[in-house]
Amino acid sequence: MDLQEFKQKILDIDKNKFGRIFSFVDFGNVNYWYEKDRRDWNDNIIKENQKIVVDIQKLAQFLDIFSEQKRFYYGWHKRIKPSWHIIIWAEKNGFVKITKPIQFIKHYLEKAELDNIRSRFIKEDLEGKFIEIPKSNFDVEISVDSIRLLDKYDTFCLLSGDSDFARLAEFLKRKGKKIIIIASGQVFHTLKNLADLYLNAQKIKTFITKIKEIPPR
Repeated sequence: MDLQEFKQKILDIDKNKFGRIFSFVDFGNVNYWYEKDRRDWNDNIIKENQKIVVDIQKLAQFLDIFSEQKRFYYGWHKRIKPSWHIIIWAEKNGFVKITKPIQFIKHYLEKAELDNIRSRFIKEDLEGKFIEIPKSNFDVEISVDSIRLLDKYDTFCLLSGDSDFARLAEFLKRKGKKIIIIASGQVFHTLKNLADLYLNAQKIKTFITKIKEIPPR
């Protein structure tokens, strides 16, 4: 099934119903949709040195089927080169990119955790041994932009299942907007119930992912 067939048979996005659609991609969430999957889109088991990742170009092509604008929210940091490449690639594929520097949070390690973490990631200060966990939350930016652009779209399409967006969805519904939620795994029930259309990310796996080789340690 190609993208157009998928649109007609599964997506069920009727322009008369949904009108102008703006898509908001919380890529920090989307990027982990298939992290634990060990089977590809044809239900074949992937190799140990492979993983399934979201392909930004394919994601852009998928959203272009129904979106008048697609917006991409993701953080970057000079120490994390893949974050630069993701932002650049998103812009090259027609996304409106919104970014900010990633912040790092210290997570102090219990004795049992030390054996499971490679030593080069472990740091130490007077309080003990820790690792730095990158964090870049875009809840505020997505909420502000969705309200700021309120008059430009009829349907808010959110690619995230984060429960923090439930209040935003409630507000947009009161303003007469339709809601499309595309998400993976456990989705906050209030957010799911507010959706005029809910789509499990597994259904679009074949259209937005690729298999990536994992370099040896």
